[in-house]
Amino acid sequence: MKKTQLISLSKAVHRELLEKIETLAIKENRSLSDTLLELLSLGYGEYLSKTIEDSKPFSAISLFAGAGGLDTGLEMAGFEVIWANEIDKDACETYIANHPNTYVERGDVRNVKQFPKADLVVGGYPCQGFSLAGNRLMTDERNFLYREYVRCLRQSKPKFFIAENVKGLLTMAGGQIIGAMIQDFKNEGYNVTHHLVNAKDYGVPQDRERVFIIGVREDIDFKYELPQPTHGEGLDRIKPYVTLKEAIGHLKPSEIGEVYESGFSSRFLSRNRKRGWDEVSFTIQASGRHAPLHPSGEPMVKVGTDEWILPETSEHRRLSARECSLIQTFPADYIWKGSLGSIYKQIGNAVPCLLAKAISKPLMDYLKEYYNKESNENKEPARVG
Repeated sequence: MKKTQLISLSKAVHRELLEKIETLAIKENRSLSDTLLELLSLGYGEYLSKTIEDSKPFSAISLFAGAGGLDTGLEMAGFEVIWANEIDKDACETYIANHPNTYVERGDVRNVKQFPKADLVVGGYPCQGFSLAGNRLMTDERNFLYREYVRCLRQSKPKFFIAENVKGLLTMAGGQIIGAMIQDFKNEGYNVTHHLVNAKDYGVPQDRERVFIIGVREDIDFKYELPQPTHGEGLDRIKPYVTLKEAIGHLKPSEIGEVYESGFSSRFLSRNRKRGWDEVSFTIQASGRHAPLHPSGEPMVKVGTDEWILPETSEHRRLSARECSLIQTFPADYIWKGSLGSIYKQIGNAVPCLLAKAISKPLMDYLKEYYNKESNENKEPARVG
């Protein structure tokens, strides 16, 4: 018979230490064993003494950071993400693997006691409650996590903030939800605008409409204007849309990576899921099962209302996780952690990196002028004689 070995902690200081570690494990949404192993590898004192240099020029902090798509775009624009928070274990591991210089506070944002100060706060608070495809329940607690975003603004008092969400937010409750959010942001001392954008207009090879809420602190002499699209059709745009061929056509069979494999449900076959090589992709969703089809082979055929078929004369497969990552404009060498299903989810939930770069660029342009002017004003006047 196997028996459970109980650990006896005779010293009060040891019992207190174990309680602290248990509290830390709960806060970071990890098992006690994982937390203990992490502490053993780092050293408990070193772990608790990690510091963040806040109030730095061009700094940003990130809520609901996910795998880091939005933050990667910020870094492309010139920001330094000094602190990030995420509750999903796999997303945390992915983020840390690719952003080793960012302090990552794991766990529920509601357990964060103090947010660092930074020039910019960003985050895409959970959107399941707002999605056009979801139930859009007014009582869904995820709909109110934006209040943690408000709490962060109250503590950090950044010059700017960027909040990202799904298109459905604009019409939920006849626009009352986004109206209430904007009013909350205004009450914290921000001038607020919101913008519906399509990622394909900014060099992302994907049809992906999202809402960006931009806040500028009232004492900042700056008015945010959405950057002009850089890609599109017609003479008024600079470049044509980036196609699937440009995004993933260069991949060799050995570079494609893992593909989610299963049958295609009636829901999946209720509409077209395949775009051609010379088109942009459909939206990359947070599910391998609902990943768009690879452009190879014959196109789908519509046979009735909400009913499409896949011709049997050619093979059809979903886009691989690596292909989805490239379509989301993550760097080619981005490291992914977790199961295949988890990786698809992380990729689909992310903000396309190039879109984040474009949206944040006007803020970076302002900050460069701001700090350059501040530096010049602080210089000592030249001494005469």
